[in-house]
Amino acid sequence: MSRIGKSPIKLASGVTVTVSPANEITVKGPKGELKRSIDRDITVEVKDGVLNVTRPTDQIRHRALHGLYRALIANMVKGVTDGFKQQLELVGVGYKAANQGQLLDLSLGYSHNIVFEVPKELKVATLTEKGANPKIMLEGIDNQLLGQVAAKLRSLRKPEPYKGKGVRYSNEVVRKKAGKSAGK
Repeated sequence: MSRIGKSPIKLASGVTVTVSPANEITVKGPKGELKRSIDRDITVEVKDGVLNVTRPTDQIRHRALHGLYRALIANMVKGVTDGFKQQLELVGVGYKAANQGQLLDLSLGYSHNIVFEVPKELKVATLTEKGANPKIMLEGIDNQLLGQVAAKLRSLRKPEPYKGKGVRYSNEVVRKKAGKSAGK
């Protein structure tokens, strides 16, 4: 039995989960509503504020989907109750970030600024303090979308291993290399 798949999901007060006959799950909570269609073999039961995900057999495919859908549903429940946050940091001389609504204007050392449109489901904010690296804060209820947008922003200028310059997650540690050794 999958260790992740068999653990139940406790639903907080104010969270409702409905499963349609076409195996589409809808999770509604104080922060919003999320929908996801799941595999027809996986069954979801809600009883007394606890959600259980079960599988029909012990086939490899069913075992893989069991843990996957349990984790996805748990993320949906957490998203509509608390939400998710991701913070990115711009490390480098002259690197800047500014936003106007959902448009993010990034200056990352290229000959031109990069204008990135953040999806409307996410909230974006930028912070520039004197003496500190510029920061980009992303917030939303969909963990998958949040991670995808954060990874796309990071890929615009990945942290390089010699000076550590680039866009990185705020909790990311960049291992630096020694570089060239001095001449003889």
